[in-house]
Amino acid sequence: MSTPTHSSLPSDRPLGVAAIGYAFMGKAHSNAWRNVASFFDVPAFEQKVLVGRDAAQVAEAAAKYGWAESATDWRSVIDRDDIDIIDICAPGWMHAEIAIAALEAGKHVLVEKPLANTLGEAELMTAAAEKARKRGVQSMIGFNYRRVPALALARELIAEGRLGTVRHIRAAYLQDWLSDSESPMTWRLRKETAGSGALGDIASHAIDQVLYLLGDAVTEVSGRLHTFVDQRPGPNGPEQVTVDDAAWATLGLASGAIASVEVSRVATGRKNSLTLEIYGDKGTLLFDLEALNELGFLDATLPVREQGFRRILVNEPEHPYLEAWWPQGHIIGWEHTFTHQIRDFLLAIRDGSQPSPSFEEGLNVQHILAAIEESAAAKSSLIQLNATPIEGA
Repeated sequence: MSTPTHSSLPSDRPLGVAAIGYAFMGKAHSNAWRNVASFFDVPAFEQKVLVGRDAAQVAEAAAKYGWAESATDWRSVIDRDDIDIIDICAPGWMHAEIAIAALEAGKHVLVEKPLANTLGEAELMTAAAEKARKRGVQSMIGFNYRRVPALALARELIAEGRLGTVRHIRAAYLQDWLSDSESPMTWRLRKETAGSGALGDIASHAIDQVLYLLGDAVTEVSGRLHTFVDQRPGPNGPEQVTVDDAAWATLGLASGAIASVEVSRVATGRKNSLTLEIYGDKGTLLFDLEALNELGFLDATLPVREQGFRRILVNEPEHPYLEAWWPQGHIIGWEHTFTHQIRDFLLAIRDGSQPSPSFEEGLNVQHILAAIEESAAAKSSLIQLNATPIEGA
């Protein structure tokens, strides 16, 4: 983390915030902006503008989500003197252009993951962020699962040595929203707009968690990508799917640990299932996003007759972020991760410190995603076997 510089708060008014994008992520981020000051002590700010391409729809969304006004031209919004923060919730193919323009204009930038659609774009964004940081302009990438209290607690336990030496980690992020082969074509299924499929969309989250939880670095990568449904119904007939439906990777880490990553958007029955298993020589941690207030912990230093996984209900005031919410036993949800994310971003702006995850951390994930794609394209980790069925099997 960089050395704090200085506070970047306006002296005469609240911070002005503009969000670009009003669909799925725009709604989640808007909810966080609307609620963060009700629960956390953060610098004063105002939800100034919500930006989108359709004037009528973005105006309706702005009124619903608590924004003072709406606009269709993000460039003119960036030029405004009353705007200090740009929150980018637009599709990945727009990230680089908007983020670089905003940083060069002196605006603090929060951008949804993955950082960009290509490694080249991510590198340009990171260079712009580094240059802007010298002027006190902060930037952060939105890996919101870092703000799940149970995962923040898991990171603390690992750092404290409660698992001993971590040997291997399993990360799986499984969804089923594309299981039906008749599900219609969307921008997320075109390489030119999405960059990649399940790889960039959800493997980026899983890989960031591996790095975040272990404080480690990836040194080796092997991977495989697969598209199970290569055509989807479009408005004018079938369209070719040009990204992956699922991805697998094995990651070698600098510590000597090995991580396996599996992601899919065609895992029938799995809605939004991010599971993590971290195995050390002194203990194990288990997490499932579909029970995000819980952390499974086995302490292998206890006598064998006393060992077994215990359920930690992560909602005590002593747990990360939870001092601001409800009394013990009252669980929180997925949407709270975005509120925690906005809180951390605002505090970093106030303190003049680099928020995490930085664009550099986002670029690191991008390098790993690119290596998985390269390995998959080269089939470097595949061994061809005789596929003839064995009689009687």
